[in-house]
Amino acid sequence: MPKIRPISDLRNRADEISRLCHASAEPVFITKNGREDLVVMSQAAYERQQARLELYAELDRAEVEAQTGKGTLSHAEMMRRLRASGA
Repeated sequence: MPKIRPISDLRNRADEISRLCHASAEPVFITKNGREDLVVMSQAAYERQQARLELYAELDRAEVEAQTGKGTLSHAEMMRRLRASGA
């Protein structure tokens, strides 16, 4: 269930919101005048989200390469390169 707090809690209960973000590892949604306004999250949660987005971008690029045949090697070519490298 999403955590939703009014914007006044940022001023009056910032430590509580910080603890909530760290304890739940989830964002806290901040409302202003009853409407969505901000999202607050811990640094660790933000970094996980960024890493996930980077992974998705890499997977998208790999899928495009696989569909176009760009950047792929045949099994025979890969084996030739491995043997040549001494691996």
